[in-house]
Amino acid sequence: MSTTNHLLDILTREGVLINVSVCYWRGTKKLKAEELGLNPDEVSDRLISLGHKRLLPKDATAALTLIEGRTHAFIDSNTFPFLNGLAHFVPNAKLEQVGKRLKSLEQEFWKTKARFVQQYAALRQSAMNEWRAMALKLVSEPEAVLAAIEASFPEPNGLERHFSFEVKLFQITVPERLGVDLVSLADQQHIIAAREQAAHEAAEKIRSQTWDFVADCVASLREQTATLCQEMLQSIQSSETGVHQKTLNRLIRFIDQFKQSNFVNDVDMEQQLDRVRQELLSKSAEDYRDSAVARQRLSDGLSQLAQAARELAQADTKELVERFGEMGRRKFHLAA
Repeated sequence: MSTTNHLLDILTREGVLINVSVCYWRGTKKLKAEELGLNPDEVSDRLISLGHKRLLPKDATAALTLIEGRTHAFIDSNTFPFLNGLAHFVPNAKLEQVGKRLKSLEQEFWKTKARFVQQYAALRQSAMNEWRAMALKLVSEPEAVLAAIEASFPEPNGLERHFSFEVKLFQITVPERLGVDLVSLADQQHIIAAREQAAHEAAEKIRSQTWDFVADCVASLREQTATLCQEMLQSIQSSETGVHQKTLNRLIRFIDQFKQSNFVNDVDMEQQLDRVRQELLSKSAEDYRDSAVARQRLSDGLSQLAQAARELAQADTKELVERFGEMGRRKFHLAA
């Protein structure tokens, strides 16, 4: 089997795909032309997009929006997008940490939702009061607008269906064949052939993109290293006190996170980080503040690491990806 073909099998054992969906009632509704005093027959969809009206003030759902943002930001920073973001790949070493954090975010989400539902009646009444004051100023027939606004609010007992926090895990695989429902024999032959062709094409597409995915994961971690070093240097140069412990701790945490995410076994980048940990992170921020020589050594070390990470991110990763595939194949043969 070629390296490209068995890379997918190795990925299947090295991690899982995750998809996280956060849904809540956003307090908006599509805006209609008649609500603005316009004749809908005279409004061209090609030229005018009316967008949405906000039923509740933005701050009414701000806490839910914040949790949604934190959830997606956490997934983006702790996983690798797979097949153009169709799902995200989580290495086995990070699965427990990711699961715990998502569970915490989910608990926060449901608590926030409960508070929102509890306040919903008051929020709705307050919003209607604001809409009434505005409608009186904007349109000649405010009652029609207000009736449409009020009808857009879901009833309290219907709010539940608007809220969900779902975490789904998938095993990476390719389709081998697709089943056929009970149809006539003549139709079945055509359907089987069409479905087998579709399954074959889907499998080939996934396999062909797996190589690029592994290479992108390597480059992404290397680029993150360079970015962090640059941010640390800017923090050190702009701070009146020079070096903060939390700045050093960022790199310590990143190195730990890198090791968990390094399912491809990027030895070159990991060795660079281990060297920096030994040479630069054994001192405290106070040690660096007390010595101009030590501060310069820290800055030089971070600059060198950033440069090395950038060069590695631009380097050809073909050999590394092949080594990952061969290493995984040998490991699984020994375990068999």
